[in-house]
Amino acid sequence: MDTVLESTLTCPACGHARVEQMPTDACLWFYECLACHTLLRPKRGDCCVFCSYGTLPCPPIQASGGACCSSTNCRS
Repeated sequence: MDTVLESTLTCPACGHARVEQMPTDACLWFYECLACHTLLRPKRGDCCVFCSYGTLPCPPIQASGGACCSSTNCRS
């Protein structure tokens, strides 16, 4: 299965949704909602905002079949 690089992030505070390009080399720990400016952070147990608020998990999770990326791949 090919890795999908776009995911729709939905803000839990205001419901604003936006399609974003996911980085292939790192996890994204923070994302600011463009509508209400809430700073999204991963939920406990998730490696990034795409895994918590996106329609698809991040590329490292997709590629590994569910295992979190290593901490060396994560960025804020």
